[in-house]
Amino acid sequence: MLKPFANEPILELRRAPVRARVEEAIREHDARPALKVPVWIGEDQRHGEELVSTDPGTPDRVVATAAKATQADVDAALQAAQRGSKVWAATPAQERADTLLRAAQWLRERRLDAAALAVRECAKPWPEADADICEAIDFLEYYARGAVDIAQGAPLLQVPGERNTMDYAPRGVVAVISPWNFPLAIPLGMVAAGLATGNAVVLKPAEQSPGCALMIFQALREAGVPADAVSLLPGEGDVGAALVKDPRVHTIAFTGSGAVGLEIVKEAAQLRPGQNHLKRVIAEMGGKNCVIVDSDADLDEVVPALVTSAYLYAGQKCSAAARALVHEAIHDPLLERLAGAVEVLEVGQAERLGIDVPPVIEQEAQERVARYTAEAERTGRVAARAAEVPEGGWFATPAVVADLPADSPVLNEEIFGPLLAVERV
Repeated sequence: MLKPFANEPILELRRAPVRARVEEAIREHDARPALKVPVWIGEDQRHGEELVSTDPGTPDRVVATAAKATQADVDAALQAAQRGSKVWAATPAQERADTLLRAAQWLRERRLDAAALAVRECAKPWPEADADICEAIDFLEYYARGAVDIAQGAPLLQVPGERNTMDYAPRGVVAVISPWNFPLAIPLGMVAAGLATGNAVVLKPAEQSPGCALMIFQALREAGVPADAVSLLPGEGDVGAALVKDPRVHTIAFTGSGAVGLEIVKEAAQLRPGQNHLKRVIAEMGGKNCVIVDSDADLDEVVPALVTSAYLYAGQKCSAAARALVHEAIHDPLLERLAGAVEVLEVGQAERLGIDVPPVIEQEAQERVARYTAEAERTGRVAARAAEVPEGGWFATPAVVADLPADSPVLNEEIFGPLLAVERV
């Protein structure tokens, strides 16, 4: 019997001994050579250096190099998955659950190493990186229990003269296309769900975070997931597109932009030669996260909450506040106080404990934030900017903007950076 599920406890970073441990973890990480991430299919690994992952705060620091998967690799991975799905599907649910629990323990023993990797590769501040690895462990623990529960079936109405039963069966091959902003939790969550339910999984991680993908892949393999039941295909968008279109894929799990997600839904709806099933798509897509502030809101609560939501991890979450609709009765005092808070935000390297805003993931993101800020300045006004922003990394200037026209792209398009738009309503 498994113990009831409980969330993995986060680190108490307010304690000096804990802070000392995380500082030592980042020093140990920096002392090691860059990770070598292979295309990993079955027992075969093919190494290369076509993809280079660097520290967003110090772009000349290489965190990982990775081989770039080809169409031949996609074909080989799906052939392996077809074989592996048969063996893994026939594995009792309790054994699958035990495997996921061993993977959780493997990561638990290396949680500081994993968090340090997320700090370096994706510029996640320590509290965010620690929460990421805790969530990754939670997914393994949660889906392990789910595997056992699902295997027990469900009670059905028994009509006289009939015997009704219900069983759940794996679908076959799951293609996982994961993002970089939660480089441990999101890919592992989607992979663990596929494995828990008896499917074989092919993981195509974001090209910005192959090192983190390798770590979760190692956890699964070390825990005993069969070689053919899980494959790792580092690469760019063409690799994900090839998986989406292939008739051997039964389910697609994706987290990323709305544009890419909608294209995946469209492609997956096409029935291709040799395909005798309908593909299922699980698409978690971005948007324009909005906070509504009514006239009776307590500004002592609203301002810190907005600042935390909009600028923590440089706004690089689909849950980050991007647009605040503020009642006209309190719009001006809220904006004034918000501006004062933004001006004193501390922008710096992700490994520095207590930092407010880390760098964004890459140069293109830095340029995108600057472009939208310039648009806001042209058509409205910039109410405040952070006073000091470091140079030398992909640091975007946190800002709050206001007085924009209703059709402004700053109000309506996902920016994925530290830029908050405030509207009077």
